[in-house]
Amino acid sequence: MSDLVLERLSKSYGKTAVLTDASIEVKAGETVVVCGPSGGGKTVLLRLVSGVVEPDAGDIRIAGRSVVGLGPEQRDIGMAFQNFALYPHLTAFENIASPLRARSLDAAEIKKRVAEIAGLLRIEHVLGHTPRELSNGQKQRTSLARSLVRGPGVLLLDDPLRNVDAKLRYEMRLELPRLLRNFGSAVLYVTQDYKEAMALADRIAVLRAGRIEQLARVDEIYDAPESVEVARLFGDPTINLYPVRPEAESQSGGDAAVVRLFGRSWRLPRGREGAIGRDCLLGLRPEDVRIGGDGHPGGVAFELEAVTPLNVRGVLYLRGPEGEELLATVPEREIGQFGRGHRRIWIELPAEKLHLFDRQSGRRLAPAAA
Repeated sequence: MSDLVLERLSKSYGKTAVLTDASIEVKAGETVVVCGPSGGGKTVLLRLVSGVVEPDAGDIRIAGRSVVGLGPEQRDIGMAFQNFALYPHLTAFENIASPLRARSLDAAEIKKRVAEIAGLLRIEHVLGHTPRELSNGQKQRTSLARSLVRGPGVLLLDDPLRNVDAKLRYEMRLELPRLLRNFGSAVLYVTQDYKEAMALADRIAVLRAGRIEQLARVDEIYDAPESVEVARLFGDPTINLYPVRPEAESQSGGDAAVVRLFGRSWRLPRGREGAIGRDCLLGLRPEDVRIGGDGHPGGVAFELEAVTPLNVRGVLYLRGPEGEELLATVPEREIGQFGRGHRRIWIELPAEKLHLFDRQSGRRLAPAAA
């Protein structure tokens, strides 16, 4: 199967730069999800790879061969769209079979391949139906089947789950990784949904304002975001952020950094001494806030303002000793102990879970090398 390499792709429309120096490598059998806010350049990136538009600069290689200047039909690419893009006058069978007929395969081979992919996607019973007779879920699976039926080297998926209901979206997040591995294509998947990205990706490319801001494994994106904006994109509720100015801890002779927050000092993780005296943002994900019982020693007293269930976790809205807002989450089984809010609880901030960003640039301040 094919690898896909995007090397320093740039595209502008007039004076507006839509994509700048975007580089991604997708190995055969790997799924890289391009995630980012609307208007960040995700759709333009897919159009460049598919051959619908050409880049102003950079290269696109499939299986080691540059495809810049080649038409879509010469690129060994399959594609599924968020609006399904099915031929309205053709049955589901004929929609799926259309890429095979374009290659002049014989009728027996077409029937065999369509039956195989329809079986994998569980749509055998609707192959004789036209798109208007299909549910959105069936349309989505038909569109996906059409993109996969000829076993393309590269598969482009343009937010294919966006227009299906929540139940089917959840099911397909479970099914798609298994299905895609069966075909071994290099998969480039575009979505705005961070949960979808984390569920489906081997690696995530965060695309903002036309630039790849971070390309890494799912756990790295979440646990070590390269910037404040990446940190904000992943997580619900979003990460807590506070302006701080780290200082040397007097008790340690200056070999550790601390910040003042919520009326007391908190030690930063080791290796952050370089941040001392620098204007920073301190980040803490809601699930990393430690909640203690009444009068918890070493903790800070917060007023619990509200409790909101959120799937399998509960969100606590807290207010600190100087009016600071803090969001924390707890497992669903623990929600009951907080009642409906408006009581005092104690919190701690675990040093190893604190994120530190430069306040001016927004870039993550990584620990200094040992």
